[in-house]
Amino acid sequence: MKYLRLMKEFLRAAVVEEMEYRSNFFANVLSTVSGLFVSLLTLQVFFNQTQAIGGWSFEQVLVLLGIFNALDGVVKMVLRPNIGRIVQHIRKGTLDLILTKPVDSQFYVSFRHILFWPITDVLMGLGLVVYAAVKMNLAFTASHLLWFALMFLAALVTLYGIWMVLMTMSFWFVKVENLTFLFTSLFETARFPVQVYKGILRALLTYVFPVAVLTTFPAAGLIGKLTWTDAVISFIIAIVIVFVARWFWKQALRNYTSASS
Repeated sequence: MKYLRLMKEFLRAAVVEEMEYRSNFFANVLSTVSGLFVSLLTLQVFFNQTQAIGGWSFEQVLVLLGIFNALDGVVKMVLRPNIGRIVQHIRKGTLDLILTKPVDSQFYVSFRHILFWPITDVLMGLGLVVYAAVKMNLAFTASHLLWFALMFLAALVTLYGIWMVLMTMSFWFVKVENLTFLFTSLFETARFPVQVYKGILRALLTYVFPVAVLTTFPAAGLIGKLTWTDAVISFIIAIVIVFVARWFWKQALRNYTSASS
């Protein structure tokens, strides 16, 4: 309950801070709309040349694109402004102060500084999912919605774990910012179903950098393409990556000598 109350306060502070600069909020919303519009145009260009991409129709890929947009919003809203600050905390010594707080340090560095405006990315992404499902006359059965919810949750956990592991490397390496650029580049491949990629590249994007877990499997869960194998892969990867992230954080703290040392 303590952590739920803390999360509520973090969200309240984010809303209050955002409303102090309302013009920035609406400018960011406009940027979100234009970015999604460009993505849709790009997708339309592809489908002007073909009827399907990796066996996925235009509307099915729209579902996947909506999920990608929602996850990108989570990165902007929670991961980048929080976990992305770990490097600064270490360099400036503010991590010492965090470690003295009566709250789990990983929780604090993960959720303390939430941005409110990227919620538009999340909502528009999920809205695109609903629009595409309606266009396909997809029946919103309890089974499909449940699998979508479970796969989307696995995607969120996996996304968090990847970011946490990457940024925790800053305890040992100075320029981990380059890893975030690498992550961003690889994350862009999640705009398309993993079936587009062949051979070893497809295996890498499923098991090593699991973009399939991030977007393909949640979309497949909603449209009825999900297999039991895919579901098991998603659950295993999500569970493993979150435990690895926790273990890695604990190991980093054991080796941390503080800024004053």
